[in-house]
Parts: sequence; C-alpha cells; structure tokens
Amino acid sequence: MNPFISVLFRAIPLLMGAVCLAFGLYVLSSGDDAGHFVAGHVDVALTAICIALFTTAATIILQLVHRYGRVWEVALPALGYTVAVATAVWGVTVIGRGDEPQFVVAGHVLLGIGFVAACVSTVATASTKFVLIQASAARTPGSGPPDGAYSRTVAGVLVAVPALLALTGLTVAATLYARGGTHALVAGNVLTGLSVICSALVALVASIVRQVRNEFGDAERYRWTWWVAAMGTVNVLLGLGVLLGSDDPARLAPGCVLIGLGLICFSILSKVVLLALVWRRTFALANRIPLIPVGTALACLFFAAFLFVAATTQPGFFVPAHVLVGLGAVCFTLFSIVSILEAGTAKA
Repeated sequence: MNPFISVLFRAIPLLMGAVCLAFGLYVLSSGDDAGHFVAGHVDVALTAICIALFTTAATIILQLVHRYGRVWEVALPALGYTVAVATAVWGVTVIGRGDEPQFVVAGHVLLGIGFVAACVSTVATASTKFVLIQASAARTPGSGPPDGAYSRTVAGVLVAVPALLALTGLTVAATLYARGGTHALVAGNVLTGLSVICSALVALVASIVRQVRNEFGDAERYRWTWWVAAMGTVNVLLGLGVLLGSDDPARLAPGCVLIGLGLICFSILSKVVLLALVWRRTFALANRIPLIPVGTALACLFFAAFLFVAATTQPGFFVPAHVLVGLGAVCFTLFSIVSILEAGTAKA
C-alpha cells in the first residue's frame, strides 16, 4: 500500500471523529435547551464510533505495511473498547441525572452508541489476524485454518460480543417501551435502531472470523449480505413507520434518525459484500464498492440540509438535523475501512 494512502486512510476516521467532537461541543455551547443538550451529546458520543473505526483501520493497515507488532495488537483494540465503555458509562451517568426528557433520551442514545463502538472494536479485534485471510483463501475448503489463526473458542467469543450487545440494547429498549411516555418511546426507538446496527455488525465480525479460519462457505456469500441488508431495511422502515404513525412533533427526531441509522447499516453492507465477493475469486468491480459509503454519507448530509431548513418552522427537526451530520461523518469513515479492505483482499 502506498505510504501516503496508508496515512490518509488512518487519518480519515480521526478527522471525522474531530468533526463529530467539535460539532457536538459547538451545539452544546450554543444553547441550554433540551434540543441542544440531546443533539450536542449525541454528536460528541459519535466520536467514539469514529475512534473505534480508526482502531480497525490502523489494525489492518499496519499489517499490510508490515509494521504490526504485539504492542499494536493489544493497544489498538484496547483503545476502542476503552472509548466504548467510557461512552456507555457516560450514558448511564446521564440517565441517572433524572427523569427529564433530555436525560432519558440522551442517556440511552449514548448507551447505544457505546454498544456500537464496542461492536466496531470487536471488528478491530477480529482483524488482528486479517492477513491470514489470503492464506486461508489459498487453502482448499475444509483443510482447516492456517497456522496462527485464532481458536474456535476465540472465534465464537468474537461473534458473540456484537450479538450479546444487540440483545442487551433491544432488552433495554423494550423496558423503555413498557415504561411508556413520549420521551421513553423516543429513546426506545433510537436505542432499537442502534441495536440493529450491532446486529448488522455480527455479520461483519463473522465474515472476518470465518474467512481467517477457512470456514467461510459459498452459502455465506449471500447469508450475511442479506442479513445486513435486512437490518438496514428494518431501520429505514421503522423510521418511516415512526414518522407516518402520528402527528406528534416528538416523532420527528427518532423517525429521521432511524433512517440515518439505516444508512449506516448500508455502509456496513459494503464491507460484508466486499469480503463475500472476493473470497476465493476475483471481482473486477471490487474497487467500486467503497463508493457505497460515500453515497450514504452524502445522503445523510443532504438529508440534514433539508432538515436544517425545516427546523426554521418546525423545532422538532432541530435534533435530527444536527445528529445526521454526525451520522454522515460515521458513514464517510466507513469509506476508508472499505477501501482498506479492498486493498487488503486484492489479488496481486
């Protein structure tokens, strides 16, 4: 990999994280009402996902440029998990501040973002053996994993992490639905969308793990792809259902944000599709797949632009307009990850 490109692809997640952090702090400093509180906290928290994506990018690139050692193998996943746990704890702390709507909504969304960041950090952990994917692909099916691959037990734990986090998020969301009340429903809807992203990341972790261990079968080229596509569709349809289900202004924020979370799922889909298409075969258009997260990033930003204008007459659009900017940054960060995957799986 070209040294400049390797630095650029590692810099993109950090730059997008800086955008989320700076934008979130700016929103927080611009007002002290509930809308500024929720939007600002969520945008700042999205920095955690960008950092987790940076650890994934750095883990793969350092292997490709032959500068990966034991220190990086431990430090990079540890950084991702530390930021993820800190974000989740931050969310719990905000929830504990009281039953005011902004605390309930922001706190549970931060908790969900922490879960997503932990799932992305698990992708980084699974990617510590990324260079073995080519070695596995060169072996015959059923011949077992190459030397140095993680054990079946470790592989199972890696896949279980995002699955358990998705289940935990959905369980907490169910308690919010059972509690009732407008702000609990808003928090429950968004937390459900974030949990669906965790479910989508199960497919990505499983694809990496099973390719490293030479266990990825032909059926999985389609199984995991359709799973992630289904998760993205669920989020978009849930968002549309929330938007069209009533005329309560409180529906606007979760409905629009859920559509944005669906776009993140479709960004993840590009990674899963790429891994499936190039496993033991050559796909001529593999270098075009990174355009998918570019498209989703632009969709988030254009959607946000319309919502900013709409917020001048309907305050309910204020929060989703600002949050979608952060979601667009996350989608663009995924562009760098997909590009790295394409470079790492390309046949010489």
